[in-house]
Amino acid sequence: MSESTPTSNAPRATDLVTLGHRIRHFRTIRSRTLDDVGETVGIAASALSLIENGKREPKLSVLQAIATTLGVDLTDLLAMEAPNARAALEIELDRLQRGALYSALSLPQVKPSKGMSDDALEALVGLHRELQRHATEAIATPEEARRANTELREWMRGLDNHLPAIEELAEERVRRAGHSTGALTHRTVSIMAEQLGFDLIYVNDLPHSARSVTDLENGRIYLPPASIPGGHGLRSMALQAMAHRLLGHQRPTSYAAFLKQRLEINYFAAAALMPQTAAVSFLQQAKRERNLAVEDFRDAFGVTHEAAALRLTNLATAQLDMRIHFVRVSEDGAIAKAYENDGLPLPTDVTGAVEGQIVCRKWSARSAFERTNRTTELYQYTDTPAGTYWCATQTGTTDAGEFSISVGVPWDDAKWFRGRDSTTRAVSTCPDPQCCRKPSSALTAKWREQSWPSARLHTHILSPLPSGTFPGVDDNEVYDFLERHAAG
Repeated sequence: MSESTPTSNAPRATDLVTLGHRIRHFRTIRSRTLDDVGETVGIAASALSLIENGKREPKLSVLQAIATTLGVDLTDLLAMEAPNARAALEIELDRLQRGALYSALSLPQVKPSKGMSDDALEALVGLHRELQRHATEAIATPEEARRANTELREWMRGLDNHLPAIEELAEERVRRAGHSTGALTHRTVSIMAEQLGFDLIYVNDLPHSARSVTDLENGRIYLPPASIPGGHGLRSMALQAMAHRLLGHQRPTSYAAFLKQRLEINYFAAAALMPQTAAVSFLQQAKRERNLAVEDFRDAFGVTHEAAALRLTNLATAQLDMRIHFVRVSEDGAIAKAYENDGLPLPTDVTGAVEGQIVCRKWSARSAFERTNRTTELYQYTDTPAGTYWCATQTGTTDAGEFSISVGVPWDDAKWFRGRDSTTRAVSTCPDPQCCRKPSSALTAKWREQSWPSARLHTHILSPLPSGTFPGVDDNEVYDFLERHAAG
């Protein structure tokens, strides 16, 4: 059981400790002794002591008798608030010492005595809080992070990459802001923020470790300068920041929780930029005309090619009744993002993760880099051990290098897409290493002993995963930023 998951009896144990403290509080302020109250109630003083120490659960009749004896309402006795600051510390210490984290240390529990000062008790509780914070910080080993990401991808595959509740929420918020058709404007996004009580503020000194910063105290969402290229990015960042509030996100307590929140806010932003009703209407019409194309979908809603391709995966199965796959590949053939529910044999590692795995050189995701003219999409059929797939691939360039975006379907569904008449065809037998991973025996014989390449080491291989409540974010930098702008 993880530290963040309470044991089944923890809530009851904590309630009994609080109850005991409240009984002791009312008894002592009335200057009553254990013997005195016990005799009146009809139980031994030792039994009452066990109740006050949270060691025994009293019957309701006994609680009623105690309340009557002490002259308080039973509801006051059963309230779950600590009676005073000292009791609150003692209750918290008891709860923390009962937790799995402290129990795993095999250390003795400390019972606060009357002689223990408030400062000493506060120091003990503070140490426990810090221990808890370190244990629940959103940090993971590379293996844990990959496993969490794989589980999340499999979870989304089970849902056909479609989240109806977020679809409905996004559509309702867009409609409330007055938007009906066409691309979502910056003004509409600003209205959506205002309806949540936030102003969008564009600044030049945003912390380098954050894409945006939300000031909950002053109702502001800070974003990069509005003059940066690509309005889609700014709209998306603002919508993602709003999504945290709309979806009721709490601070993530694990890397898996952090990844799930990222997925949900990205989904909300995409669903707002391309609302389901309008998007499905557009796609269904294109399907009827057998003219589905990512580029048309992209242009109709004013988003990036990648955003349109990913949005298509959200809607294809649930709304268009077709299985689909999406792959983003870097120029070296490594997968950056991928989704499939059509059986495409994506390469995986032993954990089932696809990120960083190299796709077959025969796939259009790789062969698209070899074209001289890349202004249009590459349409290609590829025969694989799992069947024949049709793909549309578009290449692009960032500061990090070239990449390709591929969207494809099994052969039977190619008939709905523009480019289905492509004569470009390839045969892939991967994961058979003879397909494209091993050089020919002739080349191996010629060059194996006559070559010595100097490998390029990717620095991220040696970098630890980012830690912190929000992985990769420099809290010191963010708080300094907020302090500077708070008075503005």
